[in-house]
Amino acid sequence: MAEHRKITDTNVNWDRFKRDVPQWYTEAKFGIFIHWGAYSVPAFGEPIGELGTMEAKTWFPHNPYAEWYFNTIRIEGSPAQEFHKKTYGNAPYDDFLDQWKAENFNPDQWAELFQYSGAQYVLPTTKHHDGIALWPAPGTGTRNTVDRGPKRDLIGDIATAVRKKGLHFGVYYSGGLDWSITDLPPHNDGYELARPSDAAYSMYCYEHVVDIIDRYKPEVIFNDINWPDFSKREGEYSLPALFDYYYSHVPTGVVNDRWGIPHWDYKTSEYKMNLHVEDGGVWENNRGVGYSFGYNKLETDEHYLDISGLLHHLLDIVSRGGNLLLNVGPTASGEIPELQQKVLRQMGDWMKINSKAIYASNAVPEFKASDAPWIRWTGVGNEVFAHIESSGKTTLEVPESLVDDSSAHFLSGEKATISRSGNQITVDIDAKHSPMAVLAFKRR
Repeated sequence: MAEHRKITDTNVNWDRFKRDVPQWYTEAKFGIFIHWGAYSVPAFGEPIGELGTMEAKTWFPHNPYAEWYFNTIRIEGSPAQEFHKKTYGNAPYDDFLDQWKAENFNPDQWAELFQYSGAQYVLPTTKHHDGIALWPAPGTGTRNTVDRGPKRDLIGDIATAVRKKGLHFGVYYSGGLDWSITDLPPHNDGYELARPSDAAYSMYCYEHVVDIIDRYKPEVIFNDINWPDFSKREGEYSLPALFDYYYSHVPTGVVNDRWGIPHWDYKTSEYKMNLHVEDGGVWENNRGVGYSFGYNKLETDEHYLDISGLLHHLLDIVSRGGNLLLNVGPTASGEIPELQQKVLRQMGDWMKINSKAIYASNAVPEFKASDAPWIRWTGVGNEVFAHIESSGKTTLEVPESLVDDSSAHFLSGEKATISRSGNQITVDIDAKHSPMAVLAFKRR
């Protein structure tokens, strides 16, 4: 599978896949991503910062993404390579698959936490760039979690558990990269990545995704790093054929924008990369609680979002019409680290009171965001909501012509006493509304 030439049929009518995005997705606003794999055994990444804040030549040799361990240890002189030699000698990466036991994995406990957090959908990784499948994927031989390591269909277990809690289930699949079937050098100095695009790999990926659709009926397919170019044509094993199959079998399903073709149901940014997609339409930002997606033993609370940081991120996204897909990285034993659990529980505590201002909300650009004090706005129906990080007497701009002042109340139940001067109001925010007060108004 060493052929990498571009094979793209420009005659494909991608417009035929245009459709209204299913309402469940546009209203959900908050989902959970799960990166879990053999890379969770070494659990090593340098927590140097967020994607999109540094050049590729710095990023790759010092990669904070623990799930990129297979690539990073092949970069000569990288700290990950030195760590691997010191800790594991010359052990091949696939040894980690056998060491990954998932002995404490309880999918029902995971699903309960995700539901409590207020998330509406859950996406585990089915195959990351290391090529290891978390289900009995066709063509993988024993290089999957059913035959080795955990000895379980992890995707099936997660799908069953989250659906029992009433959450939507989707999947991540790495169609663009698979380090296990290529002899390409490590990715080291650029974000444009060399990738397999030949017919054999195209068919391999096609059969994987069809099998996922048949088994699990995922309502999201989040592909990553492009799709093999051989498939960008009409006919058997093509990407159009895959989309036809998916939409016919899962009419409520959506696909992202990482296929390398002009079709998507929603666009994606990642940490601070590709923020240009956040300019309207249907979009989603994805990031980890820390700087890594896969569990990284080097991360501490200083690298993790606390509840204030998470609410800032969520509300900034939702106030501009987007969704947030927040990642958790379980340990090799199957436990979600306590610092990640903590912020999800705190999110759930806040959502229990304030989710009315999140789900099915819209951007309301006629109300101005502010960073001092920190304020973001959302709207649902005939109500608008000011999300305010402040305590004590707080002044904000609320045009008198747009709201009924007498309707002002906090979503926690208390009526809000406000005073007005022109288009500005002053409201007293009790400290009990921390970490984020939500002030609701009826529209005029």
